[in-house]
Amino acid sequence: MRKKFSLKNNLIFVGIIIFSAGVVIGIFLFKCFIDSGEKEVMNSIYKRVEQVNLKNCESYFDGCNNCFVSGGEIGGCTRKYCPPEMMQKPKCLKYTENKEVNNFADCAEAGNPVMESYPRQCRYGEKIFTENIGNINEKINLIRLDSPVPNEEISSPLVITGEARGTWFFEASFPVVLTGQNGLIIAEGFATAESEWMTEDFVRFRAELEFVKPENENNGSLILKKDNPSGMPELDDALEIPIWFK
Repeated sequence: MRKKFSLKNNLIFVGIIIFSAGVVIGIFLFKCFIDSGEKEVMNSIYKRVEQVNLKNCESYFDGCNNCFVSGGEIGGCTRKYCPPEMMQKPKCLKYTENKEVNNFADCAEAGNPVMESYPRQCRYGEKIFTENIGNINEKINLIRLDSPVPNEEISSPLVITGEARGTWFFEASFPVVLTGQNGLIIAEGFATAESEWMTEDFVRFRAELEFVKPENENNGSLILKKDNPSGMPELDDALEIPIWFK
C-alpha cells in the first residue's frame, strides 16, 4: 500500500526545493556580478592604454592594474578595481633595451634618475634632459601663475589663479586659451582682475574653464594672453605652460 506524504513532509520537500533554487540563482547572480566587474575593469584598462605609446614597452601600468605587453598590445593584466579618485597616471613600467630617449618625459618614464631642481632634470647615460615648463620664467616680471603649475594634471572645471601687471589687462580682463596636444583650442575664456587693474603693479586674477578632454590626447597647453585691443602684432604677448589631462 502506497504511503501518503504528511503535510509536514510536503512542507519540508517544498522548502528543500525553494532553498536549492535560491542557491542556484544566487550562484548565477554572483557569477554575473563578477563577470560584469571584470569586464568593467578590462574596459577601463583598454581605454586608458590609449594614453601611453606601447611601442618598445614590456610592461604597462594603467593607473590601477599592471599589464604585460606583447608586440605593442596588452597581453594580460591584473584584475584589481580602483575607484576613480584612486586612479593614477598611466605609464610604461619597463621598456625594451631599444627604447629611444629623446626628451625629459621619455627619460623619466624609462625609470632614470630625476633631479628635483627647477625645472626638473633627468639623466640618461651622459645626457641630461630638462623638463619643459613653458616660458614661465621669462614672463615672471609680467605675469605669475599660482594654479595650475607647469605639467600639472588638470580636469574640468579648471580654475586658474595668479597675478599680472595691470598692463596685461584691458577693461579688467585678458584672454585664456586651453589647447590639446595638436594645438587645437578645446576651451577659451577670460581671466578677470580681482581689484583695480589700471596700475603698473601686480593685480590678482581668476579664471575658470570648462572643457571635455580630447580623445587620444593626454597633454596640451594653457595660454594666458596679454589683452591687445590695438591688434598690433608687436604688442602681442603670452604666457604658455604645458599641462596634462587626467
